[in-house]
Amino acid sequence: MKSIYCLFMSIILILMVTPKVYAPVGSPITIKILYDNYVSNEELKTDWGFSCVIEGTEKTVLFDAGTKGDILFHNIKKLKVNLEEVELVAISHHHGDHFGGLFSFLKENNEVTVYLPVSFPDEFFRRVEKNEAKAIAVDKPVEMCKDAFLTGEMGDRIKEQSLILNTAQGLVVITGCAHPGILRIVKRAKEIIDKKIYQVCGGFHLLDKSEAEIKEIINQFKDLGVMKVGATHCTGDRAIELFKEAYGKNFVQMGVGRVIKIAD
Repeated sequence: MKSIYCLFMSIILILMVTPKVYAPVGSPITIKILYDNYVSNEELKTDWGFSCVIEGTEKTVLFDAGTKGDILFHNIKKLKVNLEEVELVAISHHHGDHFGGLFSFLKENNEVTVYLPVSFPDEFFRRVEKNEAKAIAVDKPVEMCKDAFLTGEMGDRIKEQSLILNTAQGLVVITGCAHPGILRIVKRAKEIIDKKIYQVCGGFHLLDKSEAEIKEIINQFKDLGVMKVGATHCTGDRAIELFKEAYGKNFVQMGVGRVIKIAD
């Protein structure tokens, strides 16, 4: 009996002195929209495509590279982004409006690791490596660095990966075009990191959806607990309006030049 009592007290003591383990949280994070077909800053150039840079994670990340290198660099210069600080690049999918500016970027900074969906053509991987950057094929979910994850390649006809940021406020999901389905991507993010979804932003590719279908997607966003939404690029004007109506003050206006700060 005495030995059982001693064992019990030992367990209690261990529980009292052992710290609880929580999901890791990141530093304050800043997302700067470098390329978009909508505008937030009139000094910048708009064009069909998407790109953003994420600062505040363990390593600075460039997600997608827009369509044209000259427009990308014009906007980078105006936003005073230091290219030398970028260490990681992730391209969402093999469409020119998302990778078009990549090789212009690599001419300026090739000391990066470029994460590409595994379905990208072999020639694309060789071209990245010819520019003396490191290329990594992504199939399954991967942690690029602390607090920055990729969903892994998703989809059937058009393969695509999305970015997940683990922030103090919750998960931030950034999509290129969401060809595999925006709801599938959000659900995948929650499967990878069991945490609330603070914000979903990027292209949602809802141009071909009816108003009823879009409203159902919005309802499911809310069922999934998505707190904020920043729909842009290929989402479609009407879909953006519907998200804005549904989310009100929690709708995050996007567009090239927009700077989004996620507080710690």
